[in-house]
Amino acid sequence: MKSKHDIDDDDMIEETEELEDGSFAELFEQDGKQAKRWLEPGQKLTGKVLKIGNEWIFMDTGQKGEGVIERKEFLDNDGNITVAEGDAITAYFLSSSQGEMRFTTKIGGSASGITQLEQAWQAGVPVEGVVEKEIKGGYEIKLGTSRAFCPYSQIALRRVENPEALIGTRLTFRISEYAENGRNIVVSRRALLEEEQRQLKEDAQAGISEGMAVVGTVTSLQDYGAFVDIGGIEGLLPISEIGWSRVKDVRDVLAVGQQLNVVVKTIDKEKERISLSVKDTLADPWEQVPDRFPEGSFHTGTVARLDTFGAFVTLSDGVDGLLHISKLGAGKRINHPREVVKEGEQIEVKIESIDRGNRRISLALAGPARVAAEEEATMTEFRRQADDGPKGMGTLADMLRSRVQRGKK
Repeated sequence: MKSKHDIDDDDMIEETEELEDGSFAELFEQDGKQAKRWLEPGQKLTGKVLKIGNEWIFMDTGQKGEGVIERKEFLDNDGNITVAEGDAITAYFLSSSQGEMRFTTKIGGSASGITQLEQAWQAGVPVEGVVEKEIKGGYEIKLGTSRAFCPYSQIALRRVENPEALIGTRLTFRISEYAENGRNIVVSRRALLEEEQRQLKEDAQAGISEGMAVVGTVTSLQDYGAFVDIGGIEGLLPISEIGWSRVKDVRDVLAVGQQLNVVVKTIDKEKERISLSVKDTLADPWEQVPDRFPEGSFHTGTVARLDTFGAFVTLSDGVDGLLHISKLGAGKRINHPREVVKEGEQIEVKIESIDRGNRRISLALAGPARVAAEEEATMTEFRRQADDGPKGMGTLADMLRSRVQRGKK
């Protein structure tokens, strides 16, 4: 009977015979090479702070071995440490020696020499520099003991309104060109800002889904709607989704910087488009229509817009009814609703019918509005007859008297 030890040895022998990639020695050698190559110089990595020492900060890299970063990289202007144990930090891999992996958040300072800058260029590691002065086409940047050039277009994401305001500031750049042994260096701050923006956008997109309610800030206004920042990414709030009421001009109801409660309506990842809605955060006014506007009831509304077939009358926010052209002439034929009513006018109407499924309300003129419409229709008929010439139809007084008599009957 085999012992447990014997069984394990036999199993190991069987597994060894089944290996097709070579001997254990070869496998160990391959594993060692992979371990050494898992990080390339300049590779970006996010890890957790394990310990803060007097000179070094130790970082969990998620792999075998710890990473170290100089403590001074995390000191503010007063010498205070800006991170704590457990914080997540992003850094760039520099080199590995005797199992210790060196990282940095940027290369910079007065001690930065040509060798360091060349390594930063090759590895894509950011460098820290001071904006010294404006020169033709951009700025002169001091990088340690060297000088570099940053074009105006690469100092920010958008055009800087006051270029002189940047002089004397310490900023972080990426070396885009390195030539003539460091005598010709071109840097870009915009490249880093765009990278940060992409990361924020990816993080934000991963955290939202269709139907989610979020808080956003209006960033710009357009004729067709507004762009709203919802935490690192922008979505479009179409003019039709601002509310239940009809909006003619976005600027009448929204302002840049205004905070809004919105719902993520659609997400198109391929086109990188997000559609938002304020309307979906509000109660649907049509749910109360049968109770607020029962058939046969009378209400005062505002003429919202005119069309050839009738006038749309707003009864409340998000609820419009149609006053058909046939109901406007008091029995007389008119060519357009504008002959009787005008946009913005308040009129009294009667609810004739409600089609809740299609969100339609049919209206009729009521009260003083009806009388005014009848009088206008009479005047229109008289003018039409006057244009046709005398045909024995009587005077205007006769027509009005006849109409009053018909009304009494």
